[in-house]
Amino acid sequence: MVNLTGGSGRGVRRRAGGPLAPSSVAPPRRGAGTETEPPDEPSSGPECEPEAAAPADARSAPAIDLAAVLRPVREGNAFEETVERLLTIIKLGMVATGGRFPPERELAAQLGISRLTLREAIRELTEAGYVSSRRGRFGGTFVIYTRPAPDRAELQRLAQEDGDKLTDALTFRFAVESGAAEALATQLVRAPDAAIRATLLARLADVNGASPADYRRLDTLFHLSIAELTGSSLLAAACADARWRLNDLLNAIPVLQRNIDHTAGQHQAIVQAILDGDADRARAAVAEHLEGTAALLRGFLG
Repeated sequence: MVNLTGGSGRGVRRRAGGPLAPSSVAPPRRGAGTETEPPDEPSSGPECEPEAAAPADARSAPAIDLAAVLRPVREGNAFEETVERLLTIIKLGMVATGGRFPPERELAAQLGISRLTLREAIRELTEAGYVSSRRGRFGGTFVIYTRPAPDRAELQRLAQEDGDKLTDALTFRFAVESGAAEALATQLVRAPDAAIRATLLARLADVNGASPADYRRLDTLFHLSIAELTGSSLLAAACADARWRLNDLLNAIPVLQRNIDHTAGQHQAIVQAILDGDADRARAAVAEHLEGTAALLRGFLG
């Protein structure tokens, strides 16, 4: 895949295999495991008031579990992979603008790195304009990223030059998301779960009630929640990776009311099939939805 900067375009390196979009470069940093641990602090930035809370529609359903994305990184590439994991969470909207990352100690433990490596990664994202770190009682690391209007001409060029990789990414997404819906429907037949039902319906309500500005983010969370609710961290990570590879291209598609209305019906069909415990219908509903999205994406970028 082509590398990606995303955000403000200011200097975060993405390793090969990332999403289809442009890239810029940041200097490499050292990895984890050999440094002396720094004191435990709320954050590394200047003390000030926290960012405003995320919009109400971002909080109406339970937060996406970050554990799948924040799985341990490889020691040899700890800095680079830490930046990548945190950037994935930001770009997919798993922590909304104004939202706060988990505490430093918790993040470092989930990623299997030292707090010094985590702070270096956060510093890099701060300099690139994605997050802001604050000290004090209400401190922490807050997301300040706002998705910019994509350079559609550049995305079209990249999609045309990397047509095979785009097809590969669409196939990957088709396989993991349709499989996740099938797995969750099968799971609910065997063990009905009121909490899963409530969460899935809340995610559906969120995306149906989203403003155009927040639609793509809440659509992402809806899709990711299906894999998350299966309880499989590997499947959840795969679905997040699949979405990440296409994220900027999907964001390049205009959010039109006609498409939103059509998609709402497809989302409803997916949820109903899952809650009915109909695995075949759930897989088919996701397949129909993703085939339509792929056709729209190819048409728009073709």
